[in-house]
Amino acid sequence: MSANTSLPEKINQRQATVAVVGLGYVGLPLATRCAQVGFPTRGIDVQQARVDRINAGVSDIGDVPSEMMAPLVTAGKLKAYTTFAIVAEADAVVICVPTPLSKTRDPDNSYIVRALDSIGPFIRKGQLFVLESTTYPGFTREVMVPMLEKASGLIAGTDFHVAFSPERIDPGNEKYGVKNTTKIVGGLTPECGAAVQALYGSFIDTVRVVSSPDTAEMVKLLENTFRAVNIGLVNEVALMCNKLGLNPFEVIDAAATKPFGFMPFYPGPGLGGHCIPIDPLYLSWKLRTMNYQARFIELADTINTAMPAHVVQITQDALNDAGKALKNAKVLVLGVAYKRDIDDYRESPALTIIDLLEKKGAHVAYFDPHVPSYREDGHSRSSIADLGDLGSYDVALITTDHTSFDYADIAKRAQLVVDTRNATKKVTARGNIHLL
Repeated sequence: MSANTSLPEKINQRQATVAVVGLGYVGLPLATRCAQVGFPTRGIDVQQARVDRINAGVSDIGDVPSEMMAPLVTAGKLKAYTTFAIVAEADAVVICVPTPLSKTRDPDNSYIVRALDSIGPFIRKGQLFVLESTTYPGFTREVMVPMLEKASGLIAGTDFHVAFSPERIDPGNEKYGVKNTTKIVGGLTPECGAAVQALYGSFIDTVRVVSSPDTAEMVKLLENTFRAVNIGLVNEVALMCNKLGLNPFEVIDAAATKPFGFMPFYPGPGLGGHCIPIDPLYLSWKLRTMNYQARFIELADTINTAMPAHVVQITQDALNDAGKALKNAKVLVLGVAYKRDIDDYRESPALTIIDLLEKKGAHVAYFDPHVPSYREDGHSRSSIADLGDLGSYDVALITTDHTSFDYADIAKRAQLVVDTRNATKKVTARGNIHLL
């Protein structure tokens, strides 16, 4: 039986069942979109509490409002499971599990491997398997395909389809979502490419087919390496401006008036989120196995990972200028989400800054209306209720520029402000404000 016998037709008629493995920031928006256009959609997640919430019509992902998801659940278009047995019913299986770094900052593909192990017993002819989890070039072909073939006794590209399609989810982005963000797909064979194009083309406006899974994997890494390297550049500009007594944000804004040959990036307290701090290191790791040093990536990583320590240093300097010590100082961190107006704190530099401040003897609290509590390294921490007691802190440290913060009021009532995001740029009385 050829793998492409009936799948495109089932996709075109919205009769194909889609299973999405991993219902987090990437998987749940994808599953919801599939269900919206009429596909019977089955989600799989190992967290029972998350599965229960989804089946009750309650979303814990900001980009998927419960009022959008709940009718799909009620209509039976979207249902979540903890068992992988549902894969046997699926025509297309999309894997959206985390791919973090290990403690040694090497790629950790264990979530993908465990998902593939769980999928293995339920593979049948004619299915399409798509990996969206970020990994290094060659993983789909070198690891995923052999695992699926060994588990099933079938041949990839002949008995079933395999493809890689990098996720492009930007949490909190109100302009670009699943539907209108161009999708990159790379199939193991031309037939695999046609199958994955048919699937994504049925619910995404534009699909770009590339020549192979390896190419699609590299596309993802280039996208985020581009950002990481440019952020590393402007972070170093901020360090240089600090030495020169200049405002780095003013410098960058002025440079951005050039209508050609310049794209503004802005410095900050460090890299955060599910992609930029991690993805480039997948590429540099892969190249190290080939005896090649990815020098731009490694230099940018060195600069970016040092930014939290720089923030602690300028906080200490600001306190010194006010005749105070960092040890035993009361520090209020404003924002722990990795970027403004979202609840996602994965890899947030604010968490590292809090840890570094406490190691130097500071007493640290935080306020973030989007993240009422978080858990990191086995320890839980909760946000203070409001900023009513702001004046009692020795310094307010802005690490996330949420739009709900009243920066003029913060600058007026705080004893000192350390602003790592240029959030106070419109504040005129700046005597107590220290920039990155």
